[in-house]
Amino acid sequence: MRTLILDERDDRVIVTLNRPAARNAINAAMIDDLHAVCDLLERVPRPLLLTGAGGAFAAGADIAELRARDRDKALQGINSRLFDRIARLPMPTVAAVDGYAIGGGAELAYACDVRLATPATVFGNPEPGLGILAAAGACWRLAELVGRSVAKQVLLAGRQLPAEAALACGLVADIVAPEELLGAAHRLLDRMTAWSPAALRLTKLVLDAPGVHPLADDLAQAVLFETEDKHDRMTKFLERRRRDSDA
Repeated sequence: MRTLILDERDDRVIVTLNRPAARNAINAAMIDDLHAVCDLLERVPRPLLLTGAGGAFAAGADIAELRARDRDKALQGINSRLFDRIARLPMPTVAAVDGYAIGGGAELAYACDVRLATPATVFGNPEPGLGILAAAGACWRLAELVGRSVAKQVLLAGRQLPAEAALACGLVADIVAPEELLGAAHRLLDRMTAWSPAALRLTKLVLDAPGVHPLADDLAQAVLFETEDKHDRMTKFLERRRRDSDA
């Protein structure tokens, strides 16, 4: 990995964006590296923890590279295809965001399932100031996360969302001190990994499925109802409740 620090564990994968001199701006090499991470997690599904080195998450995309891109490059959706792939990873993804998540960095965070922040966290999408739009998911994903009114304030009026505002509108799940950020993210993943992997995977699939409810819910539940894992977990629950009632 040229631009990432990869920590692969049995029950999770931790990825640190590692271009601190550029505040982890997303360039072509980082895009390639993140695609390699997606290859890994599609082959062996595990939760992903995504964070940034050096007190920043990702302060945008590499502007020099963006300036050189033409219409044909735009139509390839270089960033948007990657972020959509991250959003569609089979297991939950958590973004631990310290410092700036701006432009493409914000869109990368939006693509994750859950975001945690520190008091220094700031989200923003100033792309129109550079003559472009936030075309890697923010124009529709941000509205899904925080509502159309707040999304328009960010995308059309240049509003930035510091940590408290991001928490108030539901963009982040919690605000923790910088030194506690990774610990909080790992505790969140600990809760996830204690649950049924199949149930987590199908819950995410159904939750993100567009316009197919309740059929998708029924089909996913039908699959889970036949698993040994479901039977074992419910048996343990009933046994625990029986012991509690007898005590």
